[in-house]
Amino acid sequence: MSAAILAESLTKYYGAVVGVEHLNLSVARGEVYGFLGPNGAGKTTTIRLLLDLVRPTRGRILVNGRDCRTSSRAVREQIGYLPSEMPLYPEMSGAAYLKFLGALQQRVDDGWLRRLLGRFDVSDVDLERRLGDLSHGMRRKFGILQALMGRAPILVLDEPTSGLDPLMIEAFAETVLELKAAGTTIFLSSHVLSEVERLCDRVGIIKRGTLARQTSIAELRAEMPRRVRVAFAGAAPAIPPSLRAGVKQAGTDYWKLEWQGALGPMLDALHGLQVADIEIDPFRLEEYVLDVYSREERAAR
Repeated sequence: MSAAILAESLTKYYGAVVGVEHLNLSVARGEVYGFLGPNGAGKTTTIRLLLDLVRPTRGRILVNGRDCRTSSRAVREQIGYLPSEMPLYPEMSGAAYLKFLGALQQRVDDGWLRRLLGRFDVSDVDLERRLGDLSHGMRRKFGILQALMGRAPILVLDEPTSGLDPLMIEAFAETVLELKAAGTTIFLSSHVLSEVERLCDRVGIIKRGTLARQTSIAELRAEMPRRVRVAFAGAAPAIPPSLRAGVKQAGTDYWKLEWQGALGPMLDALHGLQVADIEIDPFRLEEYVLDVYSREERAAR
């Protein structure tokens, strides 16, 4: 699958400060890509380079084969963008705001916009209110609406669910999955790792301006051990040889294991034992990302 977004040795210095350095990443067409990193890691710089809001010191970033710097306008015509801090016109009504930005985009799908207004629970009254009078969550809804209403083939969404309530977060997830099914490429920067795990096909983890890891969620699930607690109806039996390496704690009537890979061999080893209960903690992206950060910190020291 060809790349919708491709960064090659992308580097940006702000004087002596590193924004990003030798950044290489690829986003396939039609995938949802999670871009993760702590504050100051280079996420915003990468997005600004992608949109040609800042220029690279060296290297380049391409969108559908076009250089974001030399073909800036053509690239931005393909992108719907939601920044983390949405610039608004406080005296403008929500309806006027969407109409104004729609005229700039010149490609608003009115039927799609009406569906979005209903999905994100934006009423006629909300549309007529001044943006400056709206809550943070409602302003965020208008930011999402303006990014999505043109049905751009590529979406760049920076912290999209910040300030949204749980129902609207669910509406956002539903919309992302619908757009993905239609072939839209979505570049999603978020600190909400449960959201990334649910929606994204692959993730790139940036740390100190460089890409620490780029991989699929499926590959991470296969790599990450799951925590398993096996409780027995009576006294815990002798540990079978195939489980000894995985058992981290053996109590009088339970074992605690860390298990990597398919569960079948573990369940086969438990066959015939007096198992009363099994608890399995699923893969959590948070744990993996925190481990990457801590390893990078140790390497830096």
